Amino acid sequence: MTDKHQIEVFSAGCAVCEEAIAKVNEIACPSCAVTVLDMTDPAVAEQAKGLGIQSVPAVAINGELADCCAGRGIDEDTLRAAGLGQPL
Repeated sequence: MTDKHQIEVFSAGCAVCEEAIAKVNEIACPSCAVTVLDMTDPAVAEQAKGLGIQSVPAVAINGELADCCAGRGIDEDTLRAAGLGQPL
């Protein structure tokens, strides 16, 4: 068993991601090991896909996607209902 919580922040380097990284670091305690992962790295993107990450920023704690980061991403039906692909 590890002596620290493994916190992974999946980031695309945008301003929103940077804010999330700052918040995670603010909340983190000495029992937390925070790692920021770059989604432009294909290996990181594959890891994110395996965790079910559909949008960034996203946070995984001890190898599990945090509930606040699940279930997002684009949804074709919602986009179509908002007018995407619909002629004017």
